[in-house]
Formats: sequence, C-alpha cells, structure tokens
Amino acid sequence: MDTLKIGFLGSGFIARFLAAAMRQVRHCELSAIHRRGGADELAAFARAHGLGEPAVCDSVKEVCERCDVVAILTPNFTRVEIMEEIAAASASGASLKGVICEKPLGRTVAEAKRMVALARGAELKTAYFENQLFMSAINHGLEQLRVQAETMGGIALARSTEEHAGPHSAWFWDPRRQGGGVLSDMGCHSLAACRHILTPHGKEPAFLEPVAVQAETALLKWGLPRYREQLKDRFGVDYSRTPAEDFASGIVTFRHPETGQRLKGQFTDSWMYDKQGLRLTMDGLGPGYALEVNSLISPLEIFIGDEAADAAADAEAALEKSTATRGLLAVQPNEGDLYGYVGELRDAVEAFRRDRDGGLSWEYGLEITRLVQAAYMAAEYGKTLNLTDESVREELETYRSLISRGEGSDQLL
Repeated sequence: MDTLKIGFLGSGFIARFLAAAMRQVRHCELSAIHRRGGADELAAFARAHGLGEPAVCDSVKEVCERCDVVAILTPNFTRVEIMEEIAAASASGASLKGVICEKPLGRTVAEAKRMVALARGAELKTAYFENQLFMSAINHGLEQLRVQAETMGGIALARSTEEHAGPHSAWFWDPRRQGGGVLSDMGCHSLAACRHILTPHGKEPAFLEPVAVQAETALLKWGLPRYREQLKDRFGVDYSRTPAEDFASGIVTFRHPETGQRLKGQFTDSWMYDKQGLRLTMDGLGPGYALEVNSLISPLEIFIGDEAADAAADAEAALEKSTATRGLLAVQPNEGDLYGYVGELRDAVEAFRRDRDGGLSWEYGLEITRLVQAAYMAAEYGKTLNLTDESVREELETYRSLISRGEGSDQLL
C-alpha cells in the first residue's frame, strides 16, 4: 500500500492538531470526515495543505467505507457507541485495516475492555494515541542516556506534570461525560509518560508491573464561587452540584519483573496554571545522571505591547491553552512535533501499512485506563492501593469513581 487513507470521526481540537501534524507525515491522506461541528473547516484545511480531498460524511459507516483506517477523535462519552458502529461497518463489508483511538481508551476499565473486545472481534489492528510517549525531547534524551543506564543502572524515579488553565469544551468539565476531572483528562498522559521514562530500552511499553498507587484529588480554583459562576455562564456546568477535581497528584510504584527493583513514577496535573499556556515538564533520575524536559523553553520569544495587543488578539496562535496576548510570550513554532502528535501519527501509519498494531496497542490503552482508575480509587479511599491484591484488581474491573458519577461533592467541596 502506497498511501494510507485515514478517516476522522471528530473534527474538534484534537482532530485539527492531528491534521496539522499530518503535514509532516508521509504515505497518508485524510479521506473522510464525519459531519460534526467544524467538519467543513477541517476538510478545507486538508485540501488547502495537500492532505487529500476528504469527503464530509453523514454517518460513521460512510466514513469507514472511504478509508483504510478510522480515527476515533470524539468526546469520551461517545467512544463505545462509535466503536460499535465501526465494528458493524466492518462486518457489513467496509475494508478497514485498523482503528485509532485518542486517549483515554475508556472512562472506566469496563469501557476500555469493551473497546478492545470490539476491535479484536472485528479483526482490526489498533493504535492507542498517547502523544507524549512520542515526544522527541523525551526519546532523544533517553537515547542519549542509554549507555549510562546500561552502565550505572536504569532510571528509578520519573516525574511528569501537565498543567494549563482548563479545557475548551463543556463536556470536558462535566465529570459524568468526561469520566472525571483533570486526572482523567491529563493524568493518563502523565502516568503513561512516567511509565515510559522508567521502562528499560528495548522492553515492551507495559513491561513494568504496577504494584501500588497512592493519589489525591482536590478542587482548588474552580470550586471557588467566582470561578464556579464562570463555568456555569460559559459552559453550563455547575461545580456546586457536580464538581470535578482541578488538581491531582500521586505516585505509582512499579516493579521491574526481571530484577525485582522498585521504581517510582510521580504525576501532577492541574487546570489552574494561568501562566504562558500549556506546560509539560518531565524528568527522570538515574544513578549519576538525569533527564529534564520543559515544553515552555522555546528558541523563539516575541513581545507584544498593550497597543499592539488591543489591535489584534489570538493567544493560541503562539501556544496551546495560552491565556495571554501581550508581554513577553514563549512561542513554539511546531507544537505538533513538540508534543508528539507527529511521532504517534507516523508510528501508526507505518504500522498499519505493514498490517500490524501501532507501537501502543489498545491493550496498552486498557492498562493506562486501569492505572487512572486505580489512582481515583486510591484518592477516594484515602489509602495506598496494593495492585497485586486480587480483590483490588477485581474491584477495578467494575469501579466507577464518585466524581465521575457526579457525586464528588463530599470529597472535593
């Protein structure tokens, strides 16, 4: 196969980011887009930048019939239903090779398991899109330190943080539809990044065994009356009734299955970072060496004075989730590559063209969902969970957090 035809189910923020990333990936084109808000604009972008001549389709089935691989980029609460439609389209003759799902794979372990079962039942190859594991800054750093890791011993402590001022869309703020708050939204990134940094070179992504998790969740900014009113006015979400956490932090303990060594992954995520914009920080500490990444360190800075800012304002032209249009601004000229979108898309295209799963399969996505839910459970119960305890593992299979049920008031307020 020369060119892989990709169909998008979803035309919002993440779809636009991936379309921009597609400009840097060979052997693929955008062939179909499900008709939702922004679909026509996304199709126009694709045509203007030589990404294909995508048809804007009225049904999931029609998208599946016009592509080799379909990408699920829709809101979290739609994922299982969408996958059921994809499986039905495949069964009725759509010649799909594979399916992509943007993180998270499911809002619960049960949902993620259903997604895996549907894909495998339809005999589709899978790619779980967790962009931060494809960040060049992380992976080049790990490659540079490979000799040190082999000589001195591997990284034993990894830390990952993601912070910004809050999501764009109303459903992200609603814990019942999103599946929780910032831990569900961004904790999946940070947990996966920690695990990736700790995993020895050449080992599978799920090589390390999670053995314990401790976590806490809190509502620090968006539960204050002034900001609750902002959410109500802007998104129709009432955090006095159905709050979600805007801060989460915790530690996962992993076991190296060959040596028995215990390793630590520390994550922190918030929707209350009102500085330049989205900030990702990661580090890994090994014996005698270290790795550090900060997405706000840029080779490009610009300055905009008050008069010029009043003339034209487009904060996010400089940086995702930026809240400022004036002063000294950090600018990332290639955010799609910086955050790993280019890398994950390139990996998926090459994998599907060779009829195999992406570097991160949906089984891996299921494992990350399980870790996120374990963190919610640890925070809700106020204790460190022993993930080797069979009763804990069984409970996680059907667990749904109080926050995701819209019943988190006692825990957060």
